Amino acid sequence: MTDFDLVLRSRRVITASGEQAGWVGVRSGRIAAVEPFDTPVRAGQIIDLADDEVLLPGLVDTHVHVNEPGRTEWEGFASATRAAAAGGVTTIVDMPLNSIPPTVDVDALRVKRKTADGQVWVDTGFWGGAVPGNVSALRPLHDAGVFGFKCFLLHSGVDEFPHLTAAELDEAMREVAAFDGLLIVHAEDADTIDHAPHEPGAAYADFLRSRPRVAEDVAIAQVIELARRTGCRAHILHLSSADALPMIAAARGEGVRLTVETCPHYLSFTAEEIGEGATQFKCCPPIREADNREQLWQALADGVIDCVVSDHSPCTPELKRLDRGDFAVAWGGIASIQLGLPAIWSGARDRGHTLADVVAWMAERPAELAGLSSKGRIAVGADADFCVFAPDAQFVVDPAVLHHKNPITPYAGRTLTGVVRDTWLRGTRIAERPHGRLISRGES
Repeated sequence: MTDFDLVLRSRRVITASGEQAGWVGVRSGRIAAVEPFDTPVRAGQIIDLADDEVLLPGLVDTHVHVNEPGRTEWEGFASATRAAAAGGVTTIVDMPLNSIPPTVDVDALRVKRKTADGQVWVDTGFWGGAVPGNVSALRPLHDAGVFGFKCFLLHSGVDEFPHLTAAELDEAMREVAAFDGLLIVHAEDADTIDHAPHEPGAAYADFLRSRPRVAEDVAIAQVIELARRTGCRAHILHLSSADALPMIAAARGEGVRLTVETCPHYLSFTAEEIGEGATQFKCCPPIREADNREQLWQALADGVIDCVVSDHSPCTPELKRLDRGDFAVAWGGIASIQLGLPAIWSGARDRGHTLADVVAWMAERPAELAGLSSKGRIAVGADADFCVFAPDAQFVVDPAVLHHKNPITPYAGRTLTGVVRDTWLRGTRIAERPHGRLISRGES
Protein backbone atom coordinates (compact mmCIF):
# COMPACT_ATOMS: atom_id res chain seq x y z
CA MET A 1 0.00 0.00 0.00
CA THR A 2 1.14 3.54 -0.74
CA ASP A 3 -0.12 6.62 1.03
CA PHE A 4 -0.21 8.86 -2.06
CA ASP A 5 -0.30 8.65 -5.83
CA LEU A 6 2.43 11.27 -6.09
CA VAL A 7 4.76 13.17 -3.78
CA LEU A 8 6.71 16.27 -4.81
CA ARG A 9 9.53 17.12 -2.42
CA SER A 10 11.54 20.35 -2.30
CA ARG A 11 13.72 22.38 0.02
CA ARG A 12 11.53 25.33 -0.96
CA VAL A 13 7.75 25.00 -1.18
CA ILE A 14 5.53 28.11 -1.27
CA THR A 15 2.51 26.97 0.74
CA ALA A 16 -0.59 28.81 1.85
CA SER A 17 1.16 29.51 5.16
CA GLY A 18 4.53 30.58 3.74
CA GLU A 19 7.76 29.08 2.44
CA GLN A 20 9.02 25.82 3.91
CA ALA A 21 11.11 22.76 3.16
CA GLY A 22 8.63 19.98 2.68
CA TRP A 23 6.73 17.57 0.55
CA VAL A 24 3.27 17.63 -0.96
CA GLY A 25 1.25 14.43 -1.20
CA VAL A 26 -1.30 14.03 -3.98
CA ARG A 27 -4.24 11.67 -4.05
CA SER A 28 -6.84 11.55 -6.87
CA GLY A 29 -5.74 14.91 -8.25
CA ARG A 30 -6.00 16.78 -4.95
CA ILE A 31 -3.45 17.80 -2.35
CA ALA A 32 -3.87 15.34 0.52
CA ALA A 33 -0.93 16.35 2.71
CA VAL A 34 1.70 19.07 3.14
CA GLU A 35 4.45 17.89 5.50
CA PRO A 36 7.99 18.81 6.64
CA PHE A 37 10.74 17.63 4.32
CA ASP A 38 12.09 14.82 6.52
CA THR A 39 8.73 13.26 7.37
CA PRO A 40 8.69 9.63 6.11
CA VAL A 41 6.33 9.02 3.21
CA ARG A 42 5.24 6.28 0.81
CA ALA A 43 3.91 7.03 -2.66
CA GLY A 44 3.48 5.53 -6.08
CA GLN A 45 5.88 8.17 -7.37
CA ILE A 46 8.22 10.44 -5.42
CA ILE A 47 9.86 13.33 -7.25
CA ASP A 48 12.65 15.36 -5.67
CA LEU A 49 13.04 18.82 -7.12
CA ALA A 50 16.52 20.04 -8.00
CA ASP A 51 18.36 22.20 -5.50
CA ASP A 52 17.73 25.33 -7.57
CA GLU A 53 13.96 24.70 -7.97
CA VAL A 54 11.00 25.95 -5.95
CA LEU A 55 7.56 24.38 -5.88
CA LEU A 56 4.84 26.99 -6.45
CA PRO A 57 1.09 26.56 -6.85
CA GLY A 58 -0.07 26.73 -10.44
CA LEU A 59 -0.80 30.32 -11.41
CA VAL A 60 -4.32 31.59 -12.11
CA ASP A 61 -4.78 34.07 -14.97
CA THR A 62 -8.23 35.66 -15.00
CA HIS A 63 -7.62 37.94 -18.00
CA VAL A 64 -7.01 36.00 -21.22
CA HIS A 65 -8.34 36.74 -24.71
CA VAL A 66 -8.47 33.41 -26.54
CA ASN A 67 -10.50 34.80 -29.51
CA GLU A 68 -11.84 31.42 -30.69
CA PRO A 69 -14.24 30.94 -32.45
CA GLY A 70 -14.39 33.72 -34.98
CA ARG A 71 -10.87 35.11 -34.78
CA THR A 72 -8.93 31.89 -34.39
CA GLU A 73 -6.21 33.23 -36.68
CA TRP A 74 -5.41 35.63 -33.81
CA GLU A 75 -5.36 32.96 -31.10
CA GLY A 76 -7.07 29.69 -30.19
CA PHE A 77 -7.74 27.52 -27.17
CA ALA A 78 -5.02 24.99 -27.99
CA SER A 79 -2.26 27.56 -28.55
CA ALA A 80 -3.24 29.93 -25.72
CA THR A 81 -3.56 27.21 -23.10
CA ARG A 82 -0.37 25.49 -24.16
CA ALA A 83 1.42 28.82 -23.75
CA ALA A 84 -0.22 29.18 -20.34
CA ALA A 85 1.06 25.77 -19.24
CA ALA A 86 4.57 26.62 -20.42
CA GLY A 87 4.39 29.73 -18.23
CA GLY A 88 3.32 27.89 -15.07
CA VAL A 89 -0.34 28.92 -15.43
CA THR A 90 -2.77 26.08 -14.70
CA THR A 91 -6.10 27.96 -14.77
CA ILE A 92 -7.35 30.70 -17.09
CA VAL A 93 -10.61 32.59 -17.45
CA ASP A 94 -11.38 33.60 -21.04
CA MET A 95 -12.68 37.06 -21.93
CA PRO A 96 -16.06 37.35 -23.69
CA LEU A 97 -14.98 39.48 -26.65
CA ASN A 98 -12.89 39.14 -29.79
CA SER A 99 -14.52 35.76 -30.34
CA ILE A 100 -17.55 35.62 -32.63
CA PRO A 101 -20.12 35.36 -31.19
CA PRO A 102 -19.12 37.26 -28.06
CA THR A 103 -20.18 35.59 -24.81
CA VAL A 104 -23.20 37.81 -24.12
CA ASP A 105 -25.91 35.16 -23.76
CA VAL A 106 -26.20 31.49 -22.84
CA ASP A 107 -26.29 30.32 -26.46
CA ALA A 108 -22.95 32.04 -27.13
CA LEU A 109 -21.51 30.48 -23.97
CA ARG A 110 -22.52 27.04 -25.26
CA VAL A 111 -20.74 27.77 -28.55
CA LYS A 112 -17.60 28.84 -26.66
CA ARG A 113 -17.60 25.78 -24.43
CA LYS A 114 -18.20 23.41 -27.33
CA THR A 115 -15.32 24.99 -29.23
CA ALA A 116 -12.94 24.74 -26.29
CA ASP A 117 -13.86 21.21 -25.27
CA GLY A 118 -10.94 18.82 -25.77
CA GLN A 119 -8.50 21.56 -26.76
CA VAL A 120 -7.45 23.06 -23.43
CA TRP A 121 -4.09 22.25 -21.83
CA VAL A 122 -5.12 23.94 -18.55
CA ASP A 123 -8.40 24.36 -16.69
CA THR A 124 -10.48 27.01 -18.45
CA GLY A 125 -13.44 29.11 -17.39
CA PHE A 126 -15.35 31.94 -19.02
CA TRP A 127 -16.42 35.50 -18.35
CA GLY A 128 -19.72 36.76 -19.68
CA GLY A 129 -20.21 40.17 -21.26
CA ALA A 130 -22.39 43.14 -20.32
CA VAL A 131 -23.34 45.10 -23.43
CA PRO A 132 -26.23 47.41 -24.33
CA GLY A 133 -29.53 45.54 -24.32
CA ASN A 134 -28.47 42.28 -22.64
CA VAL A 135 -29.38 42.98 -19.00
CA SER A 136 -31.97 40.20 -19.11
CA ALA A 137 -29.23 37.75 -20.19
CA LEU A 138 -26.95 38.40 -17.22
CA ARG A 139 -28.64 36.24 -14.60
CA PRO A 140 -29.02 33.26 -16.99
CA LEU A 141 -25.32 33.54 -17.83
CA HIS A 142 -24.50 33.67 -14.11
CA ASP A 143 -26.62 30.57 -13.52
CA ALA A 144 -24.84 28.87 -16.46
CA GLY A 145 -21.49 29.28 -14.70
CA VAL A 146 -19.70 32.38 -15.98
CA PHE A 147 -17.41 33.98 -13.42
CA GLY A 148 -18.76 37.50 -13.89
CA PHE A 149 -19.37 40.09 -16.57
CA LYS A 150 -17.00 42.30 -18.51
CA CYS A 151 -17.98 45.69 -19.84
CA PHE A 152 -16.29 48.60 -21.57
CA LEU A 153 -16.86 52.30 -21.01
CA LEU A 154 -15.54 53.18 -24.48
CA HIS A 155 -15.30 51.44 -27.84
CA SER A 156 -13.96 47.93 -27.21
CA GLY A 157 -12.03 47.70 -30.48
CA VAL A 158 -14.56 45.30 -32.03
CA ASP A 159 -18.00 46.38 -33.15
CA GLU A 160 -19.83 43.25 -31.96
CA PHE A 161 -19.05 44.09 -28.30
CA PRO A 162 -20.32 47.68 -27.80
CA HIS A 163 -19.62 49.72 -24.68
CA LEU A 164 -22.02 50.84 -21.97
CA THR A 165 -23.19 54.39 -21.39
CA ALA A 166 -23.34 55.72 -17.83
CA ALA A 167 -27.04 54.87 -17.60
CA GLU A 168 -26.45 51.36 -18.99
CA LEU A 169 -23.59 50.80 -16.55
CA ASP A 170 -25.89 51.78 -13.68
CA GLU A 171 -28.56 49.35 -14.94
CA ALA A 172 -26.05 46.52 -15.34
CA MET A 173 -24.58 47.06 -11.88
CA ARG A 174 -27.99 47.00 -10.26
CA GLU A 175 -28.84 43.74 -12.00
CA VAL A 176 -25.50 42.12 -11.13
CA ALA A 177 -25.80 43.28 -7.51
CA ALA A 178 -29.22 41.60 -7.27
CA PHE A 179 -27.58 38.14 -7.52
CA ASP A 180 -24.24 39.18 -5.96
CA GLY A 181 -22.33 38.74 -9.19
CA LEU A 182 -19.13 40.47 -10.26
CA LEU A 183 -18.75 43.22 -12.88
CA ILE A 184 -15.26 43.68 -14.33
CA VAL A 185 -14.66 46.98 -16.09
CA HIS A 186 -12.36 48.31 -18.79
CA ALA A 187 -12.27 51.74 -17.22
CA GLU A 188 -11.36 54.48 -19.67
CA ASP A 189 -13.73 57.39 -20.24
CA ALA A 190 -14.95 57.68 -23.83
CA ASP A 191 -15.56 61.44 -23.77
CA THR A 192 -12.12 62.20 -22.36
CA ILE A 193 -10.44 60.12 -25.05
CA ASP A 194 -12.63 61.59 -27.79
CA HIS A 195 -11.32 65.04 -26.81
CA ALA A 196 -7.67 63.99 -26.50
CA PRO A 197 -5.26 64.73 -29.39
CA HIS A 198 -5.07 61.88 -31.91
CA GLU A 199 -2.03 62.05 -34.17
CA PRO A 200 -1.17 59.22 -36.58
CA GLY A 201 2.43 58.12 -36.75
CA ALA A 202 5.34 56.34 -35.15
CA ALA A 203 5.90 58.51 -32.06
CA TYR A 204 4.90 56.73 -28.86
CA ALA A 205 4.52 60.06 -27.06
CA ASP A 206 1.70 60.97 -29.46
CA PHE A 207 -0.10 57.71 -28.75
CA LEU A 208 0.33 58.21 -24.99
CA ARG A 209 -1.33 61.63 -25.24
CA SER A 210 -4.29 60.02 -26.98
CA ARG A 211 -4.96 57.78 -23.93
CA PRO A 212 -4.26 60.13 -20.99
CA ARG A 213 -4.25 59.06 -17.35
CA VAL A 214 -7.27 61.24 -16.66
CA ALA A 215 -9.39 59.01 -18.92
CA GLU A 216 -8.79 56.12 -16.51
CA ASP A 217 -9.23 58.33 -13.46
CA VAL A 218 -12.63 59.67 -14.59
CA ALA A 219 -13.91 56.20 -15.48
CA ILE A 220 -12.71 54.66 -12.21
CA ALA A 221 -14.39 57.42 -10.23
CA GLN A 222 -17.63 56.61 -12.05
CA VAL A 223 -17.31 52.90 -11.28
CA ILE A 224 -16.60 53.64 -7.63
CA GLU A 225 -19.64 55.89 -7.27
CA LEU A 226 -21.97 53.36 -8.90
CA ALA A 227 -20.51 50.49 -6.86
CA ARG A 228 -21.09 52.54 -3.72
CA ARG A 229 -24.66 53.33 -4.78
CA THR A 230 -25.68 49.88 -5.97
CA GLY A 231 -23.63 47.62 -3.69
CA CYS A 232 -22.31 45.79 -6.76
CA ARG A 233 -18.96 44.00 -6.60
CA ALA A 234 -16.73 45.72 -9.16
CA HIS A 235 -13.26 44.95 -10.45
CA ILE A 236 -11.01 47.39 -12.33
CA LEU A 237 -9.17 45.71 -15.18
CA HIS A 238 -5.55 46.38 -16.22
CA LEU A 239 -4.91 49.52 -14.15
CA SER A 240 -2.16 51.62 -15.68
CA SER A 241 -2.77 55.08 -14.14
CA ALA A 242 -1.17 55.46 -10.72
CA ASP A 243 -3.11 58.70 -10.30
CA ALA A 244 -6.22 56.61 -9.54
CA LEU A 245 -4.63 54.83 -6.57
CA PRO A 246 -5.63 57.30 -3.81
CA MET A 247 -9.33 57.19 -4.75
CA ILE A 248 -9.21 53.40 -5.00
CA ALA A 249 -7.67 53.12 -1.54
CA ALA A 250 -10.18 55.59 -0.11
CA ALA A 251 -13.16 53.78 -1.63
CA ARG A 252 -12.02 50.43 -0.27
CA GLY A 253 -11.53 52.01 3.12
CA GLU A 254 -15.15 53.14 3.00
CA GLY A 255 -16.32 49.61 2.27
CA VAL A 256 -16.91 49.87 -1.47
CA ARG A 257 -16.65 46.35 -2.90
CA LEU A 258 -13.81 47.05 -5.29
CA THR A 259 -10.81 45.02 -6.46
CA VAL A 260 -8.06 46.00 -8.90
CA GLU A 261 -5.58 44.26 -11.18
CA THR A 262 -2.56 45.34 -13.15
CA CYS A 263 -0.46 43.51 -15.75
CA PRO A 264 3.16 42.48 -16.29
CA HIS A 265 3.70 44.99 -19.10
CA TYR A 266 2.77 47.95 -16.88
CA LEU A 267 5.26 46.72 -14.28
CA SER A 268 8.02 45.80 -16.74
CA PHE A 269 8.20 48.55 -19.35
CA THR A 270 8.22 52.34 -19.38
CA ALA A 271 7.07 54.87 -21.94
CA GLU A 272 10.56 56.36 -22.06
CA GLU A 273 12.07 53.15 -23.49
CA ILE A 274 9.52 52.59 -26.31
CA GLY A 275 11.07 53.54 -29.62
CA GLU A 276 9.66 54.99 -32.81
CA GLY A 277 7.22 52.64 -34.51
CA ALA A 278 7.54 49.91 -31.85
CA THR A 279 3.88 48.93 -32.08
CA GLN A 280 4.53 45.61 -30.34
CA PHE A 281 4.30 47.72 -27.15
CA LYS A 282 0.84 49.13 -27.93
CA CYS A 283 -1.88 48.25 -25.44
CA CYS A 284 -4.91 50.07 -24.04
CA PRO A 285 -4.65 51.64 -21.55
CA PRO A 286 -1.05 52.32 -22.45
CA ILE A 287 2.28 51.66 -20.80
CA ARG A 288 3.14 54.84 -18.92
CA GLU A 289 6.18 56.61 -17.51
CA ALA A 290 8.81 55.20 -15.14
CA ASP A 291 7.55 57.10 -12.07
CA ASN A 292 4.05 55.74 -12.73
CA ARG A 293 5.43 52.18 -12.91
CA GLU A 294 7.10 52.51 -9.52
CA GLN A 295 3.87 53.74 -7.97
CA LEU A 296 2.10 50.64 -9.30
CA TRP A 297 4.74 48.42 -7.71
CA GLN A 298 4.26 50.24 -4.40
CA ALA A 299 0.48 49.81 -4.63
CA LEU A 300 0.99 46.07 -5.06
CA ALA A 301 3.18 46.01 -1.97
CA ASP A 302 0.57 48.04 -0.04
CA GLY A 303 -2.33 45.83 -1.15
CA VAL A 304 -4.14 48.60 -3.04
CA ILE A 305 -3.70 46.56 -6.23
CA ASP A 306 -4.88 43.00 -5.61
CA CYS A 307 -3.42 40.92 -8.40
CA VAL A 308 -1.33 40.68 -11.55
CA VAL A 309 -2.79 38.99 -14.65
CA SER A 310 -1.66 38.92 -18.24
CA ASP A 311 -4.36 40.59 -20.35
CA HIS A 312 -3.04 38.19 -23.00
CA SER A 313 -4.39 39.84 -26.17
CA PRO A 314 -2.72 38.59 -29.35
CA CYS A 315 -3.49 39.35 -32.97
CA THR A 316 -2.01 38.63 -36.38
CA PRO A 317 1.26 40.36 -37.37
CA GLU A 318 -0.60 42.38 -39.99
CA LEU A 319 -2.84 43.97 -37.35
CA LYS A 320 0.16 45.09 -35.31
CA ARG A 321 1.25 47.15 -38.35
CA LEU A 322 4.89 46.50 -37.66
CA ASP A 323 5.66 47.40 -41.27
CA ARG A 324 4.17 50.89 -40.87
CA GLY A 325 4.90 51.46 -37.19
CA ASP A 326 1.76 53.57 -36.83
CA PHE A 327 0.47 53.50 -33.26
CA ALA A 328 -2.83 55.07 -34.27
CA VAL A 329 -3.91 52.10 -36.40
CA ALA A 330 -2.07 49.14 -34.82
CA TRP A 331 -4.06 46.65 -32.71
CA GLY A 332 -3.69 47.35 -29.00
CA GLY A 333 -2.79 44.20 -27.12
CA ILE A 334 0.19 42.36 -25.65
CA ALA A 335 0.55 38.58 -25.66
CA SER A 336 2.53 37.51 -22.61
CA ILE A 337 0.84 34.60 -20.87
CA GLN A 338 3.95 32.41 -21.17
CA LEU A 339 6.24 35.14 -19.81
CA GLY A 340 4.23 36.67 -16.97
CA LEU A 341 5.87 34.80 -14.10
CA PRO A 342 9.52 35.50 -15.04
CA ALA A 343 8.63 39.07 -16.02
CA ILE A 344 7.07 39.79 -12.64
CA TRP A 345 9.71 37.89 -10.68
CA SER A 346 12.47 39.81 -12.48
CA GLY A 347 10.98 43.09 -11.30
CA ALA A 348 9.85 41.86 -7.90
CA ARG A 349 13.21 40.50 -6.73
CA ASP A 350 14.92 43.75 -7.75
CA ARG A 351 12.51 45.56 -5.42
CA GLY A 352 12.95 43.24 -2.46
CA HIS A 353 9.80 41.16 -2.87
CA THR A 354 9.67 37.40 -2.29
CA LEU A 355 8.31 34.48 -4.26
CA ALA A 356 5.51 34.29 -1.69
CA ASP A 357 4.52 37.83 -2.73
CA VAL A 358 4.46 36.83 -6.39
CA VAL A 359 2.35 33.77 -5.59
CA ALA A 360 -0.12 35.99 -3.74
CA TRP A 361 -0.38 38.36 -6.70
CA MET A 362 -0.51 35.77 -9.49
CA ALA A 363 -2.15 32.69 -7.93
CA GLU A 364 -3.94 33.23 -4.62
CA ARG A 365 -5.69 36.54 -5.30
CA PRO A 366 -6.79 35.86 -8.89
CA ALA A 367 -8.29 32.59 -7.60
CA GLU A 368 -10.08 34.51 -4.85
CA LEU A 369 -11.36 37.05 -7.39
CA ALA A 370 -12.94 34.27 -9.45
CA GLY A 371 -14.17 32.33 -6.42
CA LEU A 372 -11.96 29.33 -7.23
CA SER A 373 -11.36 27.97 -3.75
CA SER A 374 -9.50 24.89 -5.00
CA LYS A 375 -6.99 26.86 -7.07
CA GLY A 376 -3.98 29.09 -6.50
CA ARG A 377 -2.56 27.61 -3.29
CA ILE A 378 -0.66 24.64 -1.95
CA ALA A 379 -2.92 23.47 0.86
CA VAL A 380 -4.74 20.28 1.79
CA GLY A 381 -7.91 19.97 -0.27
CA ALA A 382 -6.75 22.20 -3.14
CA ASP A 383 -6.23 20.91 -6.66
CA ALA A 384 -2.76 19.46 -7.18
CA ASP A 385 -1.73 22.22 -9.61
CA PHE A 386 1.99 23.05 -9.45
CA CYS A 387 4.66 25.11 -11.11
CA VAL A 388 8.28 24.02 -10.76
CA PHE A 389 10.28 27.25 -10.93
CA ALA A 390 14.00 27.96 -11.00
CA PRO A 391 14.12 31.53 -9.63
CA ASP A 392 17.82 32.18 -10.22
CA ALA A 393 18.07 30.91 -13.80
CA GLN A 394 18.07 33.48 -16.59
CA PHE A 395 17.07 33.39 -20.24
CA VAL A 396 16.75 35.70 -23.21
CA VAL A 397 13.26 35.81 -24.67
CA ASP A 398 13.15 34.21 -28.11
CA PRO A 399 9.74 34.60 -29.81
CA ALA A 400 10.37 31.36 -31.74
CA VAL A 401 9.93 29.27 -28.59
CA LEU A 402 6.66 30.89 -27.48
CA HIS A 403 3.53 28.79 -27.92
CA HIS A 404 0.87 31.42 -28.57
CA LYS A 405 -0.23 31.49 -32.18
CA ASN A 406 1.40 34.74 -33.33
CA PRO A 407 4.56 35.08 -31.24
CA ILE A 408 4.91 38.86 -31.41
CA THR A 409 6.14 40.19 -28.09
CA PRO A 410 7.70 43.35 -26.66
CA TYR A 411 9.80 41.04 -24.46
CA ALA A 412 11.80 39.79 -27.47
CA GLY A 413 15.51 39.94 -26.68
CA ARG A 414 14.91 40.87 -23.05
CA THR A 415 16.77 38.96 -20.33
CA LEU A 416 14.39 37.63 -17.68
CA THR A 417 15.13 35.89 -14.41
CA GLY A 418 13.23 32.72 -13.48
CA VAL A 419 12.55 29.65 -15.59
CA VAL A 420 9.45 27.46 -15.48
CA ARG A 421 10.81 23.91 -15.56
CA ASP A 422 7.60 21.90 -15.17
CA THR A 423 3.85 22.32 -14.75
CA TRP A 424 1.36 19.90 -13.16
CA LEU A 425 -2.42 19.98 -13.43
CA ARG A 426 -4.44 18.00 -10.88
CA GLY A 427 -1.49 15.74 -10.15
CA THR A 428 -0.55 15.02 -13.77
CA ARG A 429 2.42 16.57 -15.54
CA ILE A 430 1.35 18.69 -18.49
CA ALA A 431 3.38 17.20 -21.29
CA GLU A 432 2.34 16.17 -24.79
CA ARG A 433 -1.44 16.43 -24.81
CA PRO A 434 -4.17 18.67 -23.41
CA HIS A 435 -6.00 17.39 -20.35
CA GLY A 436 -7.52 20.58 -18.98
CA ARG A 437 -11.16 20.83 -17.95
CA LEU A 438 -13.83 23.42 -18.62
CA ILE A 439 -14.73 24.91 -15.24
CA SER A 440 -17.65 26.97 -13.98
CA ARG A 441 -18.27 29.47 -11.20
CA GLY A 442 -19.00 27.76 -7.91
CA GLU A 443 -16.85 24.71 -8.54
CA SER A 444 -14.46 23.83 -5.73
